Amino acid sequence: MYKIYPKTLFVGQKFEYLPTCQSTNDVAADHIAQSEPDEGLVILTDDQTAGRGQRGNQWEAQAGHNLTFSLILRPSFLNATEQFWLNMAVSLGIADALEPLTGELLRIKWPNDLYLENQKLGGILIENTLQGYLIAWSVIGIGVNINQTQFSFPTATSLLQRFPVEEEYNRPALLTIILESLEQRYLQLRTGQRNLLRASYLQRLFRYQEEHSFIADNEHFRGCIVGIDATGRLAIQTNSQLRYFGFKEVEFVI
Repeated sequence: MYKIYPKTLFVGQKFEYLPTCQSTNDVAADHIAQSEPDEGLVILTDDQTAGRGQRGNQWEAQAGHNLTFSLILRPSFLNATEQFWLNMAVSLGIADALEPLTGELLRIKWPNDLYLENQKLGGILIENTLQGYLIAWSVIGIGVNINQTQFSFPTATSLLQRFPVEEEYNRPALLTIILESLEQRYLQLRTGQRNLLRASYLQRLFRYQEEHSFIADNEHFRGCIVGIDATGRLAIQTNSQLRYFGFKEVEFVI
């Protein structure tokens, strides 16, 4: 079913399809533990029974309707404190691929979810293995809702739900485009084009430079996202101060 031929140097040149599995990230981690897999190896499944998201949440995906896959990379040029740059490159790569279908509605919700207005279209979970101070391996878990039309949560959506077509979207074709875009952004990161990545990320950042409500330490407050710092912390300007938040330290009020 999945015959893909991405025009890439390495991303997706090695490909493993599993009809069903608990987690493609777990399968990728097993490959790393047992051998030295080729950089760019993609593990894809049609039915992920125990997919994970940020904050330990479960990723809901109807079997055979979406894209759920993991990509193995070796970003040994990054140290552990620089891992957010990989988040930026990956989320931008997916956004680049989908933007021709979604237009400017598509946004990256910090740190690396994909949103259409106030609904989640996709999510990314990056799990790194360190060697000393450097990132030896990265497993990039990606889920994008493509043809699913019913969700348990009103905050979830899909391409087909928001942008209907006569027939379902061609998932292998979309996967090919996503892998090509991912490699382009990853190569920008590898060649040191960080200013370009940061500018592109801020341009697509969900609720950037808009005043909204947030929750931190059980406190509701109003603020405006003004940027990110070198380690990926979210910078929010309130009436009284500029505050910085790491992963899981602040919640958006949707």
